[in-house]
Amino acid sequence: MEFEFIQIVILCALIFLGGFIDSIAGGGGLISLPAYVLTGVPMHSALASNKFSSTFGTAFSAWNFLRNGKVYVKAIPVSVVFALAGSAFGAYIALLTSDEVLRNLLLVMIPIIAVIVIVKRDFGKENRMDTLKTGTILTGAAIAAGVIGFYDGFFGPGTGTFLILIFTIFLRFDLVTANGNSKIINLSSNLGSMVTFIISGHIVFQLAVPAAVFGILGNVIGSRLAIKIGAKIIKPVLIGVLTLLLFTLITRG
Repeated sequence: MEFEFIQIVILCALIFLGGFIDSIAGGGGLISLPAYVLTGVPMHSALASNKFSSTFGTAFSAWNFLRNGKVYVKAIPVSVVFALAGSAFGAYIALLTSDEVLRNLLLVMIPIIAVIVIVKRDFGKENRMDTLKTGTILTGAAIAAGVIGFYDGFFGPGTGTFLILIFTIFLRFDLVTANGNSKIINLSSNLGSMVTFIISGHIVFQLAVPAAVFGILGNVIGSRLAIKIGAKIIKPVLIGVLTLLLFTLITRG
């Protein structure tokens, strides 16, 4: 396939924006996947190419959070294992059932979650993990990773956003640490998917490689801002992503 220079420029700009948003509050795929579709590539190639570029961006974002001590390291092993298992099971169930029930459930849940985030002024500002036992946190992290991993395999949009919300609301992480842990989980599931897509030969490398560079730039800049500014930038972007996700679900129906 051949692409015009302006198509690649627009794609890279949108991938940068998607990576920037994803590194702050998740949900970057709501921008990056349609960006590939706009170039005219088939859907399977769009999914594969998007997974390729987003994996590299997520890796740099995860590294930024990790090296700045914004990841609860003890929760990584159980989170990764349960996320992979949940994702595989979710993908299997998706082949057998319709996503209509889950979509309708999200249409109810997202506005409620958004109201909680908006009304609760101190949402995610302080890390209150020390009020929970380590075993409770690890168990909660495993359940969260398994449930959202299942969601990712079954349905998908906004996976990182929901991980941030669960870590913040139920495990009492601050928004920055919740974001850091969500990136580690996203990276593990992305790597598995990317390898599958590489083997299948669906990745359009002439688009995916330059897009990956801009995705990395967006993720690096966004993650640095999230670490530096914290809840002040994560909270409004989180609300914006939830709004975009709700719009996507409504228009999809």
